[in-house]
This record gives sequence, structure tokens and C-alpha cells, in this order.
Amino acid sequence: MDFSSITSQPPEVYILTVLFLLLSAALLAVINFFTRKINELEKSRAAIQVEEARVFNFLHGLGEAFSEGVRSSQLHRFIVEGAIRILEARGGCLYLVDRSDSLLVPAYISNACPPVVEVPARILEQAATVPIALESYLRLHSVNRDESLLGGVWSAGKARLFDAEELSQLNPIDSPVRAHSAVVAPLIYCRKTLGILVLANGPMNTPFTQSDLEIFGTITEQSAFALYNEIIYYEAGEKKRLQHDLEVAREIQGILLPSAPPSIPGYEISGLNIPARYVSGDYYDYITVDQYRTGIAIADVSGKGVPASLIMAMCRSVIRSQAPHALSSKEVLSRVNSQLYPDIKEDMFISMAYLILDVQQGTVTLARAGHDAPLLYRADTRTVEKLTPKGMALGIDSGEVFDRVCADFSFRLNPNDCLLLYTDGATEALEETGQEFGMPRLIQGLQDSAVEGAAGVVKRLTEDLKGFAGNYPQHDDITLIAIRKL
Repeated sequence: MDFSSITSQPPEVYILTVLFLLLSAALLAVINFFTRKINELEKSRAAIQVEEARVFNFLHGLGEAFSEGVRSSQLHRFIVEGAIRILEARGGCLYLVDRSDSLLVPAYISNACPPVVEVPARILEQAATVPIALESYLRLHSVNRDESLLGGVWSAGKARLFDAEELSQLNPIDSPVRAHSAVVAPLIYCRKTLGILVLANGPMNTPFTQSDLEIFGTITEQSAFALYNEIIYYEAGEKKRLQHDLEVAREIQGILLPSAPPSIPGYEISGLNIPARYVSGDYYDYITVDQYRTGIAIADVSGKGVPASLIMAMCRSVIRSQAPHALSSKEVLSRVNSQLYPDIKEDMFISMAYLILDVQQGTVTLARAGHDAPLLYRADTRTVEKLTPKGMALGIDSGEVFDRVCADFSFRLNPNDCLLLYTDGATEALEETGQEFGMPRLIQGLQDSAVEGAAGVVKRLTEDLKGFAGNYPQHDDITLIAIRKL
């Protein structure tokens, strides 16, 4: 532009020209400013869209993980790697709270993750040349509730942003692998801390910002929900597997108990076991002693469920090995006690009644090892008496006292007499108010049903027990054996 021509103009024209040029320059500056702002906004919007896409992919991936039944290790890796991608972190790690609720146990640590726990100086020095030394230490090191910044976040229950100065206090030795920025958050669901999620950056990475911490909060919320569901699925699967195992155990125990009573000339026998749980700690059996004699056993292992059922299986094996050809009930119980005593825990014992039915002599020889007194119904008087020979439970004494206390008791069954063996689950059966079935009801049921035969006695007493308890849950195993002389 020829400025000499402008200055030669009249003053009014000169002033207007200068003002025009100044306004044009200002307008160009404003246009450039808003253009830069628009570009920055476009870039920011693009960044937000990328960030939103990453978060969406993370959430979508969590959903797919559950629909496909992902393993725990894969879920843990997905959470950490997904968080790293969203915030473009150097590395990350996931710690889970152990069963004792006192330790944070490493579940997944990404490769080359800057440490956010105290690391021995020798490990940091080794890591400068052997990176696996640090990785191995971090993957094997659990964190106490009161240890390092992880324990502090766990106790506080809030997410935190840590800068280089705070992190340098963990590992004062300057190292290229030292963390210079970190975001740490507890994974909380239903007011329960499930673990801690950490993202860390090294000296060559951009430090995290408060905005990153807010995004990290969203990640940890969804991660906590995913971990909680993993626990629920795991427990449901374990419960299903346990239920299957218990059903198999129940079938096996059903095989161990008699499938049918023995056929003994001149006698009726009927037995029934009703477990309180899947498996029973009660036991009953019919054993051939010799051509003319049959052994009948009933036992109750202290406790219930699987432990009691295992002791019951041991008891069955031992008595079946000792009863054949043994003509004394006391002697059989003594042998069983001596074999079981070394293998039974101090807080467990077995009560047992064992009798030998001799069809040639017409006698019954009974011995008790601390078991409930059998009930003998006499048909001619319609009365019931308790048979109470002395004896102590199996597994309490090695034999010196047991052998001295236990004794044989012999008697005869007359036509239509009925002998009832039972476990305390029958007399101690409860109804909803806490009242027990009790001995009087058991005796009355026996008196009323004895004329119906052995099977009729067992059926009547079972119905009485169910009618008494109603919908109240059975708390103990119940076993009944009825023996009737024809």
C-alpha cells in the first residue's frame, strides 16, 4: 500500500483510513482468536468422544465378560487393562481384599507398572537392569491395611490423586521405574470394600488430573459392581457344585444303609433313616452273625452333616468286620471301640446299641454304648419298658473303663412283642414353639401301633413325628428300627 498517498489526503480522509485499517486488524485478530477456540473445542470434543468411546467399550466389555462366563483372572486383567486404555496410563494393578479382611492381595499387575507400594532398595536397584525382579516382588507382596498409601485409601474409603512428591516418600531412591503420578480408589459395593484399583504414571508420562480422577471414579464403580457379581456367580457355582457333591454323598450313604430288612423266620423287622441334612450321622445295619444269629445295630454319631456321616461310614466298616461269629454283643462293642478310639476326635463320640437275635435259642442279647434305651412292648400287658443295660459311648475311652462298664443283657420276645430301637432325633424332634416330641409320645405311638407289625410301627411313628413338627425344620437325624415276634 502506498502510505504517501494516504498522508497526502485531507485530514478527515486520513483519519477514517487509519481507523479502517485498525478495525480490520482488530477484526482479523478476533477472527483468528475464535478460529483457534473453535479448533480447540473441536479437538476437545473429539477427545471427549474418544474418551466416551473408551468408557463405553470398557462397560460393554464387562457385560460381555459375564455373558460369556469369563474366568476371574480374565476379569481382573480386563478391569486393569481397560482402565489403562481409558486414562492412557503407564500401568495399573488390582488388589483384592482377602477372606480375613486384613490384607490386600495382588490379583493383577500390568507389565512395567510403576510401584505404588514400598519396595526394598535392592529390588529397585535390580529393576534398573532386570525388570522382572520388580514385577515378581509386586505380584507376590500383599499389603496390610495400615501399610503404604493403598492401606490409607482402603481405610479412608475414598479415591485419591497422588503426585510425585507424595509418591517419592514411598521409594526415596530415584529410579526410572518409580511412580510420579497415581490415582488410587477403593472398589466398594454394598458398603463392602472388595479391593483397590490403581493406575500409575512414570516420569515420562503426563501426570493425572482432577478430571482423570473423576473419570477413574466411574471406572471403579463399574469395576466394583463387576467384582461383586463375580463373587455372587462364584458362590452360586460353588453352592451348586457342593449341592451336587452332597447329593452324590447321600446316594452313596443310601447304598451303605440296608436296602431291605433281613428275612428271619418268626420275626418281622423294619428300619428307616431320615437325615436332617443331605447326609446323616445316624447308622443302622443288619449283619449275619452265623446260620442262626443276626446282629442288629443302631448308632448316632455326635454332630450332623458330612463329618458325622464320615464317622458313620467308619463305624459301619468296623462293626461289619467284628460282628460275624461273635456271640457276645458286649464283645462286639468292645472291639469296635478299641478300633475307633484312636481315629475319633476328642470332641466326637458314637452312641450305639447292638443286639444279637438268636432264632435257635429264641433269645435277644443286647449291649448299649451310651445309646438311648430301647423300648420293649409286651403284648400280653400292652405295657412298654425301657431296657437299660449299662454302657458308655464309643470313642471316649481307650477300653479300660469301657470294657468294665459295658455288659450283655439277654431277654426273650414273646409272640406279638415288639422291640423299638431309635435315635434321639425322634424324642428330641421339635415343633414351632420349641416343644419336644418326647418319650411319652414315642411310647404311646408304639403301644397304639404294635399290633400293626414292625412296618406299621415305623410308619405310625414317622407320621406322628411329621404331624408333630409340622413345617418346623428337622434339626437332627432320625432312625427307627422295629422288631416284632410273630
